[in-house]
Amino acid sequence: MSELGQRRHLARERALELAYEASMKGRPFSSIVSELVVTPDKYTVSILTSTEKNRSRIEELIAENSHEWTLDRLALMDRLIMSLALGELIMDDAPPVAVVLDESVEFAKIYSTEGSASFVNGVLATCVEHLK
Repeated sequence: MSELGQRRHLARERALELAYEASMKGRPFSSIVSELVVTPDKYTVSILTSTEKNRSRIEELIAENSHEWTLDRLALMDRLIMSLALGELIMDDAPPVAVVLDESVEFAKIYSTEGSASFVNGVLATCVEHLK
């Protein structure tokens, strides 16, 4: 993995950690970030900002494409992983779709349930078609 790839991987992972914390506390991402002693990586903040700014569009996409699964029935980590991925893909300087999808599947394998990787991959692949 290139140096940029490694930095972005770590930024995505940190974004997921902060998104999880915000969810557990029932607070916006920006609130959690503003209280940190050490400001996260700029790319982490960009992902979180884009995700928060586009939350309703992202949730709508996920709900429409997660066939018969309402947002509240989705595993929290799956929902966060997909939301952050879509938030990143909506950014002006978004990396290639394949990179974001691959990272999302890897995070689902590590942080979520046994069947999450294929579920996240399928839903995101369908959502990406609607982003174009």
